[in-house]
Amino acid sequence: MLVAIVSDIHGNRHAFEAVLDAIERSECQEMWCLGDLVGYGAEPDACVELARRHAAICLAGNHDLGVIGTLPVEQFSRGAALAARWTREQISAETREYLERLEPSNLDESVGLYHASPRDPVWEYVLSPLQADLCLDVQRQRICLIGHSHVALSFSRPPGAPSTGQTRNPDEQLDLSTGEWLVNPGSVGQPRDGDPRAAWLELDTDGWSATYRRIEYDIAGAAAAIRTARLPDSLAERLSYGQ
Repeated sequence: MLVAIVSDIHGNRHAFEAVLDAIERSECQEMWCLGDLVGYGAEPDACVELARRHAAICLAGNHDLGVIGTLPVEQFSRGAALAARWTREQISAETREYLERLEPSNLDESVGLYHASPRDPVWEYVLSPLQADLCLDVQRQRICLIGHSHVALSFSRPPGAPSTGQTRNPDEQLDLSTGEWLVNPGSVGQPRDGDPRAAWLELDTDGWSATYRRIEYDIAGAAAAIRTARLPDSLAERLSYGQ
């Protein structure tokens, strides 16, 4: 099966719609979301509604959990906490109910799905080979998909060897047929790898390969929505830089 993997939408409707349009043009049969539908961006209800309509699987991210009160917003950075409090006041009852049903991990598929990591599905940023080794030691499935860091990257570990990893470029393909893997699709709504385009991943669970994708979207429109909502200007400014 060919599956579209998305993560870290963060209330950015413009980016999410562009990615969904690209998925519609692809041969993907399902879309799975690794969490953080809300936070930072100014259109949380629209993003949750799009996930409700299109995601066969959707996880909870730390921002989703912060908005519904499962996590205290004091654990967030200043900008993230301000956005979480604003989102909490803005979302509809239907959006809240949807977010409350989500969990930060799903182990029912042929690959493990985590918002953050197999060691800590909510908070851990997996950005180094050492962290990857520690995660690979505890994960149940040979291949796991993770989000949270907003960086398109992967780590792999052949039998008897330590983990290696790197960031990934658009249209780069991974051969997942051997070894253990942690694969991050990057962020739809707030990339932090220097490429401002919305990121997503095509995963082939029959041939065991993955292909990284990027798509242009209306960054100016997303930034304008953030400013209109009077959220911190830095949340709008960073979108143009992919940081």
